[in-house]
Amino acid sequence: MLVCPTGDHALAGYRLERLDVSHHSCLGLDRDPPYSAAGGKKSVNREALEELKQQIPLMGYLQAHDWHPARPLSRGRWMGLCPLHDDHKPSFLVDPTKDLFYCYGCGRGGDVIRFAELYHHVKFPEALVLLRQWRGTPLLHEAARYYRVQLHRHSEAVAYLLQRGIRSLPLIEHMQIGYAPGGCLRGWLTQLGYSLPTLCQAGLVTEPGYDAYVHRIVFPLEGNLYGRSISGSAPPHRFLPGPKGGLYAWQQVQSYPEVILVEGLFDYAVLWQAGFENVTCSLGTQLNVQQFRQLCDRPRTVYVAFDADSNGSGQQASQCLSERLRERGITARPVSLPEGHDPNSFFVHGGGDAHQFQALVEKAHS
Repeated sequence: MLVCPTGDHALAGYRLERLDVSHHSCLGLDRDPPYSAAGGKKSVNREALEELKQQIPLMGYLQAHDWHPARPLSRGRWMGLCPLHDDHKPSFLVDPTKDLFYCYGCGRGGDVIRFAELYHHVKFPEALVLLRQWRGTPLLHEAARYYRVQLHRHSEAVAYLLQRGIRSLPLIEHMQIGYAPGGCLRGWLTQLGYSLPTLCQAGLVTEPGYDAYVHRIVFPLEGNLYGRSISGSAPPHRFLPGPKGGLYAWQQVQSYPEVILVEGLFDYAVLWQAGFENVTCSLGTQLNVQQFRQLCDRPRTVYVAFDADSNGSGQQASQCLSERLRERGITARPVSLPEGHDPNSFFVHGGGDAHQFQALVEKAHS
């Protein structure tokens, strides 16, 4: 049997499929299925897959994606609502000892890799990339910590934040804002013991060995980093490979009966700074599956404050999302900003303040 080497690069160019997806009648997979490239000529290293699954317990991954067990069963198993379909009574069985799941409602089950495939709507190679990136969270924490140290060492970064209306030290600490000057992260992380292939795999360093983020304000996300260029010559937005994660700061927001949803992190920043602690951010107008589920996890009112683009795209996205939320029983109210403004520019360049923005929110009731 030809075994391709371990690591994400080993998967490049191979379309992978499961050779056996039969399920046990009660839980998970009937037996360990071989993961193989189409045609059976190449197969992924089984030991590497088992190591990955041991490093990412299924229960921990489920709970990190907002799954909560409803009641315990015998032999340490748990039952809860299925995160893979619209479930109204607990039908999702999890066995933490075997690291397997099975849903009696939709009939799907398996291990953490299979769950990542189904939950994120991706195929097997992409699921491995997502899981390996999620496993690498400590590395991202170290990178973000380094960027935070750099912020106050570079006057151009502080000047850019002031230009965008960010002037509060508590806000900077709350969002853990940092700065990537470029040319120094690789040296720092290799001193901590991270290899160059690991840094390249995470997307922090390019293949030639240069820092991927250069002259960018950096915001840590859930399993990712967002970098906003302070230079007009570079693309403004940059993420690491992989998903953008759930709604920003959702754990601090989810208990509020009313939530303000904005597009960008600088929109979030000026609103939080102005006292709107019930604000969250979707990092764009297209919500992923996790973000939409988060908004619908309990009855609430969502004020959608997307950008008032001159071409009407932000307003259209706001209306479409509001309709989708209403279909799920969520009260959704689009907030109408002055044309050409987003929440950030409303505060920074439009002369708006907290009272005026609150008036726009209240006007959304009518």
